[in-house]
Amino acid sequence: MFVIQDLVHVNATLNALSVVFLLAGRYYIVQGDIQRHRKMMVSALTVSALFLISYLTYKANSGFAKFGGNGAIRTFYFTLLATHVSGAAALTVLVPITVFRALKERFDKHKKIARLTWILWVAVGISGIIVYFMAVHIFPYVTNQIVN
Repeated sequence: MFVIQDLVHVNATLNALSVVFLLAGRYYIVQGDIQRHRKMMVSALTVSALFLISYLTYKANSGFAKFGGNGAIRTFYFTLLATHVSGAAALTVLVPITVFRALKERFDKHKKIARLTWILWVAVGISGIIVYFMAVHIFPYVTNQIVN
């Protein structure tokens, strides 16, 4: 049976897929294969949109996850999380501008902003995967329970 907490795993998978599509898109544009580049970037946009829908659904129904690590790892985690969230917020502006310039065939302007957008998008994707593994698999929050 599917429960809302399962979306955290769906989100991580969609996040990882977006990184794969972004890497492939970069590879194809460097090779000069504009058609495949476009397909990969549309795929990255699509899975990122699905991620956003899934993420917002998860957050609306379960709130924020708690981190179970202590000490220096806790500081590292929250620094990474803050950087990740800030980058994601910046992408909500950069991605539409980058896509708009490509759709309008303003490739000189597209190329300039796409480099920054791509680097940030990949960094946000990878940091999201790291945050997921740290919070869900490596340092999950465990409540103190009395065992009889």
